[in-house]
Amino acid sequence: MSLSWIRNPQVSAMLLLGAAILGLAIANTGLGPGLDAAKHAHLPFSVFGLDLSLAHWITDGLLVVFFFVVAIELRYEFTQGDLNSVSKAAVPTIAALGGVAVPALIYLNIAGADGAQGWPIPTATDIAFALGVLALFGRRLPSSVRALLLALAVIDDLIGILFIAVFFTESVSLPHLALAAVGVAAFWVLGRVYRGKRGSWPLRIALLVVAVVTWWLVAMSGIHATIAGVLLGLVLSPAPAESARERLEPLSNGIVLPLFAFTSASVAIPQVPLGELSPVFWAIVVALPVGKLVGITAAGLIGQAALRVPKAERVRLSELIGIGLLGGIGFTVALLMNELAHRTTEELIVEGTLGVLAGSLIAAVLGGAYVGLLSRRYPPVDTTEITARDAQEYLRRTDSER
Repeated sequence: MSLSWIRNPQVSAMLLLGAAILGLAIANTGLGPGLDAAKHAHLPFSVFGLDLSLAHWITDGLLVVFFFVVAIELRYEFTQGDLNSVSKAAVPTIAALGGVAVPALIYLNIAGADGAQGWPIPTATDIAFALGVLALFGRRLPSSVRALLLALAVIDDLIGILFIAVFFTESVSLPHLALAAVGVAAFWVLGRVYRGKRGSWPLRIALLVVAVVTWWLVAMSGIHATIAGVLLGLVLSPAPAESARERLEPLSNGIVLPLFAFTSASVAIPQVPLGELSPVFWAIVVALPVGKLVGITAAGLIGQAALRVPKAERVRLSELIGIGLLGGIGFTVALLMNELAHRTTEELIVEGTLGVLAGSLIAAVLGGAYVGLLSRRYPPVDTTEITARDAQEYLRRTDSER
């Protein structure tokens, strides 16, 4: 049975949204306390020194699959895709930096010193959700708009990964980290061997074992375990990477991300007036849709002008506004960074989660409506892209037809 439908960005976005709505709804019914207890429940025994709650097994364990797939896409983009040269990567990099800096500044200005630790939360863009909304409502937009949003979101995710590694690591066990580096090196070697022996089951099993051991070592080192998925995805050779992506992408889109969205969004809405919600909530609600819109749009215009991109090749202001609005859909990575930033304060985790959901929803509604209206100005096109790699084939086809 083909699982290609799960790779569709529209389907992925709807699964994410549906899971988040379901989690939020259940958490605010009589089943809420039981669900919360289950999320915080621990196994009666530790797993090789790891004693994690059910929620942390999802964020530290299953979510590694998502970051592994993202890292494979990152490697592809930087070697064969839209970011395979400095000139191609320059404009989306500048736009992404603007989309990180402005939301962070807005957040800090609203949240104040008490909530300052959460400044990375509104800097994230959810690749799956943003591309899904664009595919759903902006079918007629030029390929350059899709390419810039994709490249920008990829760079944005890379920045988010660096934030997780640098700002959310309290202490590091150097022995475990050194052994994890050995594991990454062994994974790279096995990937190179696999390239010449495609389909070898012993090699696949060896790659899986090394990956699991490396994940455990990273988790024990004190660095967030999802970084293991990033490192392994970046060093894996193209042949096994493509094979892994084909097998894991349906799992990531259909199970891992919806389960994470369900778990993260399952918070009880505080029974207080809106005016009594903490500044953290309002900072995220404003910083995601407004900060991303202003930051991406302004930086995109400045980048194109500074790099002297020919006018015929530039993304128009109206199109940059659409990209900026969709960039405000933080969701997956923003929810993860919210949990990491407020891990010691349950109340802020709740309000931060609600802020991410509300801010992302505002960005999705405004972005979807805007690109839908903007799309009507363009002639119909065939939008069949499903992943970053498929998007490249679409761009090549449409460019040759012109």
